[in-house]
Amino acid sequence: MSNLLETVLEAHGGLDRWSELDSISARLVQGGALWTLKGQQGVLDDVFVRASLHQERESHHPFGAPDRRSSFTPERVAIETTGGSLVEALDEPRASFAGHALETPWTPLQLAYFVGTAMWTYLTQPFTFALPGFETTELDPWHEAGEEWRRLHVVWPSYLATHCAGQTLYIGADGLFRRHDYDIEIAGGTSGAHYISDYTKVAGIMVPAKHRIFPRTPDGQALSEPLMVSIDVSEIAFT
Repeated sequence: MSNLLETVLEAHGGLDRWSELDSISARLVQGGALWTLKGQQGVLDDVFVRASLHQERESHHPFGAPDRRSSFTPERVAIETTGGSLVEALDEPRASFAGHALETPWTPLQLAYFVGTAMWTYLTQPFTFALPGFETTELDPWHEAGEEWRRLHVVWPSYLATHCAGQTLYIGADGLFRRHDYDIEIAGGTSGAHYISDYTKVAGIMVPAKHRIFPRTPDGQALSEPLMVSIDVSEIAFT
């Protein structure tokens, strides 16, 4: 484990505290251009999310209708009724995105896969980086917004689903994330600069409440528009 990763883990509440917890739930108010681009405008404007902390499992509710929810794992995604009845499901869902570009519309099941892997990534980092198979390396620092941010490059193992294998986190002097860069493989490799702020402490864990995602140029600069995704997180609880 790199010294920078150790610093980040402690700043976010520490692995010991994380290991005592099982799941996280929260309310998400979401916006941005991506949802309309994918033909899914309004589906997830105001929803609740629940994610397991130690297995890659996640669910959104409501999902397209008041009595429906999504169910995500890397191997299978489904839409269910709140009573537990199966509406539809898709095994090996990532394969269904073959040939997709940024403008390619998503089916409801593809939407469920995208938001499942995305929110599990956002809600469980940096603690996931201590799991077997992760590789972390400190890169040269980055200057932005009048600050110097340390950078942690993370390579995800293949048994977990996320945007792409190689991702970069930008870290402030307080050890908390400022920015998160990745390429969305299932959307044609679209590059994103994901800004993270408004941290709040819940059950001893630091959780960011504000996410804003913009396009990123090949040289690493974030564009100021369009705003691709906005996520405001509230009503956060751990069990």
